Amino acid sequence: MASSDVHFRVCEQEILKYDLEIKALIQDIRECTGPPNKLTEINTDVKKHFNNLRLRIQDLERMAMEQDKESDKQVLLTQVEGHRKQMLSNQTAWRKANLASKMSIDNMEKQALLNGADGTVRQRKMTKEGLAQTTSGITENLMSISRMMAQQVQQSEDTITTLATSSRTIQETNEEFKTMTGTIQLGRKLITKYNRRELTDKLLIFLALALFFATVLYILKKRLFPFL
Repeated sequence: MASSDVHFRVCEQEILKYDLEIKALIQDIRECTGPPNKLTEINTDVKKHFNNLRLRIQDLERMAMEQDKESDKQVLLTQVEGHRKQMLSNQTAWRKANLASKMSIDNMEKQALLNGADGTVRQRKMTKEGLAQTTSGITENLMSISRMMAQQVQQSEDTITTLATSSRTIQETNEEFKTMTGTIQLGRKLITKYNRRELTDKLLIFLALALFFATVLYILKKRLFPFL
């Protein structure tokens, strides 16, 4: 993982930057009291930041899958899962902030309607159009959040599948190691047995040679010194 440490740190820094910026924008949404187009502009910025954040998390996941060591891969995948959970938390906070801002804008417009009951028909029409625009914008934002959350669920399922595959690979590797260990132990026993047999064969050959030379000496003694 040392060769990709720089890219990893850069990716982590960008993820943290987008996370902080998203939190700041969500706070702006909570404090937004109108007009509706301002809320729409803030939500557009939030969408862009979420998209950039998702791309950086995907880059981090790709770097994790490219690691040679299984331990390094698992560490990075754990961090990826943590960033995804944080992003889902931000999305939930985003949705709640939109709902709170909408309620605040609605209350302010209702109060304005009550205070200006003697206003013109044109003013009432503009207020209704503003409410319709706000409702439409909130609905669109909620649908976008729903789609993003569905994507995150699918990505989480893919990550779980990858982790399961990695676990099976580790188990298969352990089984292969066990088989190799058994083979090595069997080979060691055979070598030990062969060494013992070789020592026995050498001893028998030595005894046979000793007996042979003793026989030769005895025959020579009888031939050369028959009276001894």
